Amino acid sequence: MTSSAPGKFESSLSAKGIYRTLPRSVWILGFVSMFMDISSELVHSLLPIFMATVLGVSMVTIGIVEGIAEAAAAITKVFSGTISDYFRKRKVLVMLGYGLGALTKPIFPLATTIWWVFGARFVDRIGKGIRGAPRDALIADIVPPQVRGAAYGLRQSLDSFGAFLGPLFAVLFMILLVNDIKAVLWIAVLPAFISVMLIFAVREPDTSELAGGNKSRLTFADVKRLPIRYWLIVSLGAVFTLARFSEAFLILRAQDVGLVIGYVPAVLIVMNIVYSVFAYPAGIAADRFSARTLLVFGLGMLIIADAILAMAASPWVAFLGTAFWGLHMAFTQGLLSKLVADTSPAELRGTAFGIFNLISGAALLLASVMAGLLWSVFGASATFIAGASFATLAAMGLLLYHPNARSAACRTNTSN
Repeated sequence: MTSSAPGKFESSLSAKGIYRTLPRSVWILGFVSMFMDISSELVHSLLPIFMATVLGVSMVTIGIVEGIAEAAAAITKVFSGTISDYFRKRKVLVMLGYGLGALTKPIFPLATTIWWVFGARFVDRIGKGIRGAPRDALIADIVPPQVRGAAYGLRQSLDSFGAFLGPLFAVLFMILLVNDIKAVLWIAVLPAFISVMLIFAVREPDTSELAGGNKSRLTFADVKRLPIRYWLIVSLGAVFTLARFSEAFLILRAQDVGLVIGYVPAVLIVMNIVYSVFAYPAGIAADRFSARTLLVFGLGMLIIADAILAMAASPWVAFLGTAFWGLHMAFTQGLLSKLVADTSPAELRGTAFGIFNLISGAALLLASVMAGLLWSVFGASATFIAGASFATLAAMGLLLYHPNARSAACRTNTSN
């Protein structure tokens, strides 16, 4: 990105600190994510139980619904990212995506069959797909390279704080409303619409600032211009996604070891409070230290989480495993976003995020379906043992990766 912004930031970093120099629009996008996640996680923390108990569907069906919904989001991100590159307008797509997410929220409490849930979940994830790549590219447009890790970490931290508040509200209202799941699901509507309203305050950079003002037509053939470093990050992201699966299985595991239905959302509360606390410090670390070291650490936390969840015999042990799961997310998700931004040209940044999320979404579909099958055939422990095994292989691959290629694919402090 070429603009006067980087120089201004460079001169103020030491005086004010990274925390205070992040632009207002990054903070607003963080709060947009926070309010939408309050809504979405309130719904999602109850949805697996709603599907399994109220609608009576199987674990395999839950895995398929979750996997297809997330894959739909990933596929949509490719097109929305490319469109945002083509027209050099990202904010309108961000608003459209969050708007679709808000419109689906009333459908969940109205659902009487799995098809209602599937349809609402599908459209909700389409909305997520529309907003995801343009939003992530917009953040990279707004901030200079040397604080991208902090910017993504801040947005992810606020996002995770909302994901902590959503399940917390679910627990509180389940108690107040005597486990009336449908009534609690209605409460998710308000924060979703607040999220959409906040987007009006986001300032999008002038199109002339992107790619030096070059407004030539973009085509899918331009994907060939993405460097090999970028494709290595895409492959790495897919491996990470295969090593985990939908968080719906964390909720189901806690219920499986005895957590009563009214307190099931506490699983996501634990995960997201850890995620929220560590995401921003992890983002700052991503601007300063080796990406490979941080990624291996994140995989180590996932291995520990899976091992604990596989052996869990009580809700408290399940909560401990969930906390390690949140730590893994904090040290990997913002970092991967930074690596995508660092390795893609400014004029193809939306497309780059879209492709990254498409491939990761396909991996998530496969991981979620396999998790459901393993659970149904071999039991809950097998699901988490398989996740730990794959994460171990991924960590070994990173450790054995040729050190001469480290700067090409596994460092965040490369020059831009």
